[in-house]
Amino acid sequence: MPAPVESPEAKSPSYDLSKFRLKRILSNNSVRKSISLLGSFPDLSETDDAIVVFEKNAYRESDVATQPAADESPKKPSYFSSDLKVATEFVNNIYGSFQVVPSRDLCGVKSTVIYPATDKHIEKYSICQKYLIRETPELYEKITLPYLTESQFSLEWVYNILEHKQEKERIVFEDDDAETGFILLPDLKWDGRNVENLYLLGIIRKHDIKSLRDLNGSHLNLLRNLRQSSKKAIRERYGVNPNQLRMYFHYQPSFYHLHVHINPVRNDAPGIWCEKSHMLDTVINNLELLPDYYQRATLPFVLYEGNKLLDLYEKELSVRGAPEESDKKETTDEPHTEPSKEGFSDEESDERQCKRRKLATPEPKETEGTAQACA
Repeated sequence: MPAPVESPEAKSPSYDLSKFRLKRILSNNSVRKSISLLGSFPDLSETDDAIVVFEKNAYRESDVATQPAADESPKKPSYFSSDLKVATEFVNNIYGSFQVVPSRDLCGVKSTVIYPATDKHIEKYSICQKYLIRETPELYEKITLPYLTESQFSLEWVYNILEHKQEKERIVFEDDDAETGFILLPDLKWDGRNVENLYLLGIIRKHDIKSLRDLNGSHLNLLRNLRQSSKKAIRERYGVNPNQLRMYFHYQPSFYHLHVHINPVRNDAPGIWCEKSHMLDTVINNLELLPDYYQRATLPFVLYEGNKLLDLYEKELSVRGAPEESDKKETTDEPHTEPSKEGFSDEESDERQCKRRKLATPEPKETEGTAQACA
């Protein structure tokens, strides 16, 4: 399949990026070499917020070639060329440190713009305290689901993709089947060129599956097709071995229309942590074992300080204060004189014996320190 051609609309945003005015820095990630900025486009609106993300492009292996083919025309850019500007910081025996500026072709910075940005977008790109929520099915029905219904991101952009109204030229693969079909296209976090940093989204066609919580045994054919067809399409298009791909769902996802994330296992992609991602293979296996697994399971997920959903869970669970209260309760129990074993069941006797050892062994300060470390 030939490389997609950019459409005129992709080159003509409604804003002029050079007119962005900074309000504050939301985050600055030195590991990922990215920075997220909150500001506005005053020429368009004085009230609408805008988020601009700058991220250094990942290195492509072809960019470090030192001996391009003689008949290659035009020559591909390389860091090791006459265009490289080198400033020496120091040389000490076998070690040297330099500041280098490569050719213009290799100095690009990827930028993502969200405009107008909502409070939820700002929260997503900000650095703040995080809390782990253990969501039972009951808590999902009582707290999470009503919140999602009232405050969900607009999914208009997703439907625009599925209906070919926008981003048609970016589609890598699509299956038109109403029940098991999906569209595969590059994620915004990928520049679409560097295969070493490949990042794709598989967005299903069905509109009634918000997240893992809605999946059941009747969706197995959809999930199997999503897995198999995506791997085949990626191998044909990009030459990536299917066994080198990571395919997973986020919970909670950033938008509530079921979609799978796909990237190489050798890359540290955003959101691959154990408290966030659920491997597609594991989801399929869980549903094969128990068709209503995700209606019965407790699913952990992370909420950020400032999230309204966190405030709702705080009222129900005291999320922010739970560790301190638990430690206090555990370390302030008054010791009891151990009664004789007669008159108690084996279970009661064992429980009292265990409690006696716990209170008698460490000094109070040691006990408190241990409890805090475990929390």
